[in-house]
Amino acid sequence: MTETQDTTKNGLKEGDIAPDFSMEASGGRTVSLAALKGKSFVLYFYPKADTPGCTKEACGFSEALGQFEGAGLSVIGVSRDPVKKLDKFAEKYDLTFPLASDEAGSVTEAYGVWVEKSLYGKAYMGIDRTTFLIGADGKIARIWKKVKVPGHVEAVLEAAQAL
Repeated sequence: MTETQDTTKNGLKEGDIAPDFSMEASGGRTVSLAALKGKSFVLYFYPKADTPGCTKEACGFSEALGQFEGAGLSVIGVSRDPVKKLDKFAEKYDLTFPLASDEAGSVTEAYGVWVEKSLYGKAYMGIDRTTFLIGADGKIARIWKKVKVPGHVEAVLEAAQAL
């Protein structure tokens, strides 16, 4: 089971009002906090479309989508990839939930998931794989930081069903 942590780099914590967002998404859609008002949803941030870990995570959410919807929740994936790449990713893996594009980075920064990372001793900026469970009241119910993909979707689903 993935452990939750209650704060992000920008100080967001469980119980805080979710930062506002509006983004273009796969399939010609737009996703926004305003459109989700009064509804619970999962907002998960992933580093890059069509990479092994991100594909496994997206397919996991896709496989459990019926269960999330049955619990009254939408699922939205967010990366900094352009919409065109997200459309190809969604089509390749038959992902029907919205994959949102935050190319400008305002949403990843507002949620505190744009962080300095390191690979082979070289520092770079990237998305810290993080999931937010947002309640119908617009508040952050749970935060999962530094997500390890195996077992993560199940942990989120369990928390979502308990909302």
